[in-house]
Amino acid sequence: MHGSGARPIIPALARLHETLAPFAWPLVRATIGLTLVPHGAQKLFGWFGGGGIAGTAQGFEGMGFQPGVFWAVVAGLVEFVGGLMLAAGFLTRLVAAIVFVFLMVTVIAVHWPAGFFWTNAGFEYPLLWALVALAFVFAGGGRWSVDAALGREL
Repeated sequence: MHGSGARPIIPALARLHETLAPFAWPLVRATIGLTLVPHGAQKLFGWFGGGGIAGTAQGFEGMGFQPGVFWAVVAGLVEFVGGLMLAAGFLTRLVAAIVFVFLMVTVIAVHWPAGFFWTNAGFEYPLLWALVALAFVFAGGGRWSVDAALGREL
């Protein structure tokens, strides 16, 4: 996903843009992955003020997800392990698809009733990250990914 072919307004920056453009998608991929990891750590280990599996399970059961422990572990693994895999670009398309589905369930089941704005616990933030994950379902891990290093991707 390189430039559009349009000439830059400031021609002196063209070389800088060309040099930095290949880093854009790996930066976004690493950011989305590493942003998920602490959320998974909250659910699995109780780190960063999280409830751990027991506390997270209670929350899931309160929303009607039964058995709560199962869903707490699944959600924690998607965020923690999936986040690390996405950041590294390992099985990128598969992991990104799982993250997309997980986040869309979160949008609908958890945040939708609060409205759009994240400041009111709305769906803005998880929807944004879900759509970024969907972009990696389409684009794959890219040049600087474990998938590329292995020479294979889904």
